[in-house]
Amino acid sequence: MSRRRQLQLVSMTRTEFVAGNVTVRAPATSANLGPGFDSLGLSLELYDEVQASVASSAVPVEISGEGQDILPRDERHLVLRAMRATFDFLRAPQPGLQVKCRNFVPQARGLGSSSAAIVAGLRLAEGLVDGASLSAAEALELAIELEGHPDNVAACLFGQLTVAWVAEGGESGTAGAVSLAVNPLVRPVLFIPPDPMPTEASRRLLPETVGHGEAARNSGRAALLVAALTMHPDKLFVATEDRLHQEFRRSAMPESLHLVDQLRAVGEAAVLSGAGPTVLALSTAAKPIDLSGWCPAGWGVAELAVDLRGAHLV
Repeated sequence: MSRRRQLQLVSMTRTEFVAGNVTVRAPATSANLGPGFDSLGLSLELYDEVQASVASSAVPVEISGEGQDILPRDERHLVLRAMRATFDFLRAPQPGLQVKCRNFVPQARGLGSSSAAIVAGLRLAEGLVDGASLSAAEALELAIELEGHPDNVAACLFGQLTVAWVAEGGESGTAGAVSLAVNPLVRPVLFIPPDPMPTEASRRLLPETVGHGEAARNSGRAALLVAALTMHPDKLFVATEDRLHQEFRRSAMPESLHLVDQLRAVGEAAVLSGAGPTVLALSTAAKPIDLSGWCPAGWGVAELAVDLRGAHLV
């Protein structure tokens, strides 16, 4: 008998909620990976752990760790917003909720903290409604509706390397993603600055259009990057060349782009992680990066394995 079935059930207007706690671990993610703008994402072994249960009334969200001093504790919290949207999708009533967040994913650093919150909320709501089961497509579309773009949420949902897409206009039923196994030689290394950079502010720096030649070059590199991450890690350096977004963000995060320049000057496949300001270096076991020699003063550095599962109940 599954853990869900072992829990006592509470009936609420013909919908049965499990009594007791449901816990989800949602991974950090790195999107874009250089040229894969708004489409490629990588799931990493760094997790937020979120616990929820049905309560008689709304209870302020408990937060420890990253973001504990800045995140809202009421219905504005992304985990709660995602849970409410999922209950609506499942045609379940809106119960009182008690939510506890243990956050390890840095906030507003380009590591998918908002996606982790959104996906955790989806999976928590699904886990609390007995018998509920979102399809992969349903979960992805709900997450995109809340996040606005598919790259981080796809990687958080499905793990590994994901290629995600949304049709023109984002019509319902037209989002998708595929998950691919990353070559075991690939070693993601993250250089994490102390100060945040909200994604919205970083995206405002991007131009409305780019030249056809630059777009063609970038699409070729994005295609090569999928091959490099899965089968040909020796091609990671050339595959991570970007022409769509990184240079336009330099004025807002000069230290991050300077580090990218320094690492690439010695042959490391370095890029902004998502919209920055974290820097991601895709090192390999054959050519490991010297972590101590490159981390700027005050920054953190971590070598993380690729997450294989995506967000999951624990």
